[in-house]
Amino acid sequence: MKRGHRTGKPKGAFPRFYGRHAITAALANPNRIVRKIWGTREAIGALDLPPVLPIVYSDVADMGRMVPSDAPHQGIVAEVEPLDDVWLGDVLEQGRDDRRPILVLDQVTDPHNVGAILRSAAAFDALCIVTQDRHAPPESGVLARAASGALETVPWVRVVNLARALEEIAEAGYWRIGLDGDCDTVLADAIGESRVALVLGAEGEGLRHNTMAHCDIIAKLPISPRMESLNVSNAAAIALYAATSR
Repeated sequence: MKRGHRTGKPKGAFPRFYGRHAITAALANPNRIVRKIWGTREAIGALDLPPVLPIVYSDVADMGRMVPSDAPHQGIVAEVEPLDDVWLGDVLEQGRDDRRPILVLDQVTDPHNVGAILRSAAAFDALCIVTQDRHAPPESGVLARAASGALETVPWVRVVNLARALEEIAEAGYWRIGLDGDCDTVLADAIGESRVALVLGAEGEGLRHNTMAHCDIIAKLPISPRMESLNVSNAAAIALYAATSR
């Protein structure tokens, strides 16, 4: 039975990715449909594009109006379709024989942060990231650029109910560690020997009470008291390193 399903694909226009890294990664992903590409002759000439892909030669100024202000598009923009839904049950089944960590994000909505977390998840070979569909950013050029290609390689599970997803993760044998600075246990002491799911909350608000209640333990990163907290993407990278280097 497939569980942890999404509420549906983002509504509105198709995402537009920009920059060579994000677009080459999208083109290399067999699960991604690239609908159209705009670019300078130099940028287009540097890519190995399928002959059926619609191409529009454009100047830098025209493409600048297609993406966020001052976005570093590097002379190329692509319109893509969002990736198909990823089901939590399927990902847990695929990872049943390995010890890769899972990242669970509790209402982390900033696309720069989610993109950076995807990049760290790829670097440390996480099994997937899990977010609540209504409280996570859609695929976008900003997110794809921050992910530096990882949007195409790391499974991103969007669920309806995060608490139920955490229950399913526990049933699959994961030790759920919530990250919060207001506790006594440090992450190194909380990890143990089991496979881990690292649960992080949004900056400022942190983990919600109900999310904490669905964690097995709450731990903190041992940072200096001179700094109150870390950016959530930095915290995710450090927590992933701790989980993979134990």
